[in-house]
Amino acid sequence: MMDAMSDTGLRPADALRDAVERCGYYPDLVVDSLEVSLAGEPVVSFLVHHEATFDRDELRRHLTVMVLTPTRLVVGHTDDHPADESTPTPFAATSTEAVRLERIGSVVVSRVIDDPVNHVSGSLPREVVLTIGWGVVSRLDLEPASCGDPDCEADHGYTGTAALDDFSLRVSEAGDGADGVGRALEFARALSRATTR
Repeated sequence: MMDAMSDTGLRPADALRDAVERCGYYPDLVVDSLEVSLAGEPVVSFLVHHEATFDRDELRRHLTVMVLTPTRLVVGHTDDHPADESTPTPFAATSTEAVRLERIGSVVVSRVIDDPVNHVSGSLPREVVLTIGWGVVSRLDLEPASCGDPDCEADHGYTGTAALDDFSLRVSEAGDGADGVGRALEFARALSRATTR
């Protein structure tokens, strides 16, 4: 399930709570966690993504909530964990991270388009991946450098790329519906607009 700001007639904070409650996944725990990081700031836009996966024979759930405020991006994650040998009762872990908007260095929106020859402007992609970088996690991909001479055996060192990759969320029509893809794009647009200031 996925939800984002929409024209519900509710105040943004109430619409966020409503979206979290519709997921049915520990709504009070999730909202309590978010409220600490929001610290009373108003909600500008949000995206709620509920993902269920199977881990062997158990259903595991993960909820990601992104909230845009006038000054920050708050990213929250909640996971459930089954009982095991070390923990006799099931438990949930929730965390939030608040990032100042001026720290966000990149907002990457990758789209997968079916039948691109016949693409109509404004139509939704099949899949969207939203990647946000604020400099905490970076990835360095290295490979041996070479020159244009196929017979050259000299050591040319390494070449590579560095990418900020703090957060990535994949939304697909198959998993989240066309509305989910549209809401992800709507949130990406709001976040991109906020980071231009």
